[in-house]
Amino acid sequence: MPTTVRATCLALLLATASCGLGANQAMPIVTGRVGAKPVIHLPSARPEGRTHTISVLEEGSGRPSRRGDVVLTDVEVRQWTGNEPYLNTYDTHQPTTVVFDGEHVSKTWEEALIGRRPGSRVLLVSPAVTGFGPDGPPANVDPGDTLVLLFDVLGGYAPDARLEGRSLPAVPDDPRPGVPVEGRGEVVRPGARLVVQYVGADLASRQVYDSSYRRGGPNAVTLLPGAVPPGWLEALVGERVGSRVVLTVPAARTRGFGMTTGGMGVPEGRDLIYVVDVLDQL
Repeated sequence: MPTTVRATCLALLLATASCGLGANQAMPIVTGRVGAKPVIHLPSARPEGRTHTISVLEEGSGRPSRRGDVVLTDVEVRQWTGNEPYLNTYDTHQPTTVVFDGEHVSKTWEEALIGRRPGSRVLLVSPAVTGFGPDGPPANVDPGDTLVLLFDVLGGYAPDARLEGRSLPAVPDDPRPGVPVEGRGEVVRPGARLVVQYVGADLASRQVYDSSYRRGGPNAVTLLPGAVPPGWLEALVGERVGSRVVLTVPAARTRGFGMTTGGMGVPEGRDLIYVVDVLDQL
């Protein structure tokens, strides 16, 4: 048995025993390296009972997430019945920001993600009725089904995380692109994952249509085509961590670009301005 699979099996057995379930309880097996799309093998028989189980498959390093943080993570959610995928951030290269405000995610997510270090891989197996937020599962998910949720934790951050000595990003009086704050950290690489705070606005009216901190806290973005709004790749690659970057995007580049990145909607057919603070490179 490969080392990764053997370690995963052991972690699952320990976690299952700690939750009061039998050691022979049917549980998923997860393979693949942390940070890459996992392969999740589901046994034919799903877990019994109405409790959830949490298994830490890999321990990360660095600062653990704390209560009051938002947690940046990749996640795959699967329905046990039919092994149906429900949510997957690995293919879109768009990690999610998990906000523990009692409105959007279940308490089981908080239990799984608070206290975890960057680089941790965490498996949550939960009845669907408790695996979603306070409103329960959506109409297309059977409340009696079981959910399998696999998290690769990027890190926990304060909701108002910011550049040292600076306020949060705001629409500037001077709309010219540039770098009003030059960082001293490592150079931003193509394809890198960044932790950012940002604000986006209509260039003409200066009306803000989106900002990371209004929606709960920093975002993790991947600098790949289609995974970030137009103009971000060119503006951010080559700058340094700790920089504040102002960029404008002409309307011609937003037409037909209907993506959302971690919740970032991109208005079409409008000249836009962004202020992006580069907090970290993962």
